[in-house]
Order: sequence, then C-alpha cells, then structure tokens
Amino acid sequence: MLLCAGEALIDMLPRLTEGGEAAFAPHAGGSVFNTAVAAGRLGLATRFFSGLSTDLFGARLASVLAQSGVDAGLCARADRPTTLAFVTLTDGQASYAFYDENTAGRMLSVADLPTLAPEIGAVFFGGISLAVEPCAEAYATLAARAAADRLVMIDPNIRPGFIADEARYRARMAGMLAVADVVKLSDEDLTWLMGAGEIAARAQALLQQGPALVLVTQGADGVSAFGAGAARKVAAQRVAVVDTVGAGDTFNAGFLAGLADAGALDKAAVRAGLPASVLDAALALGVQAAAVTVSRAGANPPWREELACAH
Repeated sequence: MLLCAGEALIDMLPRLTEGGEAAFAPHAGGSVFNTAVAAGRLGLATRFFSGLSTDLFGARLASVLAQSGVDAGLCARADRPTTLAFVTLTDGQASYAFYDENTAGRMLSVADLPTLAPEIGAVFFGGISLAVEPCAEAYATLAARAAADRLVMIDPNIRPGFIADEARYRARMAGMLAVADVVKLSDEDLTWLMGAGEIAARAQALLQQGPALVLVTQGADGVSAFGAGAARKVAAQRVAVVDTVGAGDTFNAGFLAGLADAGALDKAAVRAGLPASVLDAALALGVQAAAVTVSRAGANPPWREELACAH
C-alpha cells in the first residue's frame, strides 16, 4: 500500500465564461494530491495524509479522493481555510500564484503525524508542502520515520518563487534526499538543485547523496533513470498537449503503480537494484499515464482501464 503525504489544494484554472469574460474555475489539485488520485485510479491501494480543511473546498478535495478510491482517513482535519493556487497558462505551460497563509495544509505540525500501519510499504512526498513551514518540517519528520523500513519517494517539484528561505529549504531537502530511495525531478528541478551541466553527471552526483534511483523527466524528451546499473530511458508519447497541469504527478503514480505490478513496491527491492525489465515497465506506465493527463484540461489522471483501451 502507498501513502501519499503532502499538499491538497484548489487550482483556480483560467476559463472563459459563456459571455467571453475571463474567469477562474476551481479544480481539486496539489502535487501530492494529484499523485494520490492518479495512483488510486491506476488501481494501487492508496492512502492520503495532509492537513485538510473542513470548508467547502476541503469537502470537495475529500470527495475527489473518495471517488478515486483513495483513503483519506489519516488526514488531519482543521477549520482553517484551504490553500488556493491561481494558475496561468502560457503555451500550455502552467505558472502559479499561491494563497497559503494560515491554511489547514500549511499549519500541519509534527503532532498531527499519523502512525504508519504495517501494510503501508511505500510513502511518497513532494511539492510545495516541502517548502513552507510548519508543514514542511512535519513531512521531513515523517520521511525520516518511514525510511527506516519503507520505500520513500520524493518529487521536490520545486517552485522557486514559493521558497521564502532558500538556505533553509536546501538544508531540509538535503536531509530528505539522504533518506529517500527514489527521487524524481524535472530537468528544471535538477538544474535548480544541482546547477547546470550534463544530466547524467548531475544525477550521479545526486545518487551520492543517498537515493538508490534518480528519475529525470524532460517533457517531450521522455524520462531517464539513473541507479546502480546502466541508465535507462523511455521516450515520451506524442500527444496533442492541452496543458501540463499534473503531468509529473501522474508520472509519479504510474511509476509507483508499475513497481507494484511487479511486486517491487518495496524498499529492499529498490535498494537491491531493479531488473531493467521492471524499471522500464514502470517508467513506461508513468509516461503513458502522464500522456493522457496532458491531453486534457487540468489535472485529470487516467483510470487504469483507459490505458488498456489505448493499446
């Protein structure tokens, strides 16, 4: 079973009214929330943990989780507001303005952390929940606890404009990367974290910090995996892109579901080195699922049967 721990928020997506006026439409979102929804839809037994508001938006988030087969019973419910992210799109690429002060998600503390049930074999972290306090410190604490005997995957999904204290963020991220088994980054994330240079060399440098596997997504150029064995690469699928909201989040879910398909959603299996066939299949499932997400508006990950129909 997978536990996704991190932010749930409302993406306010740009739309046009029937009268042609610019407007924003509320859609359930958040990087880690999207990964949980995608994992649930792909048939992976999934739980979700976050600070979740009791307001109307929090109820909407909980409803989407339930509809996607995700158990939100571990969430810390609070009467604080839900985080809002206003999205602007330029040539299909999303940029965000966050309204996050004093929200249910941000104010999560170490005292709110759940006890991890034995059946939870993997825990996923990422997104803006690792950039703001106090919730970031809570998630870092949970990652350290989980890493003792569970698979830990992190996708920093770095938003530089959201980081108030870069030195503190980098220190926290270094600690989390040190306990992670799998780290997924976009090529932009890799550059922000490790500086400029050749992707393989920077990925190898990141492996030296602790992870067993580093995945680097490059948009239309696909995804590369670096670990103990030879680097693997899976090409992106060619689709008509509507927008990229939730693409990386869906990839994460597809990759983890692919590991689960092979019985390899397990710390020991990843640390021992995955067979090339298992790694390739997991990467391919992530790429296939992400291709569906970018082909439609907003973060709307596919169900497993949609992928079967695509063959």
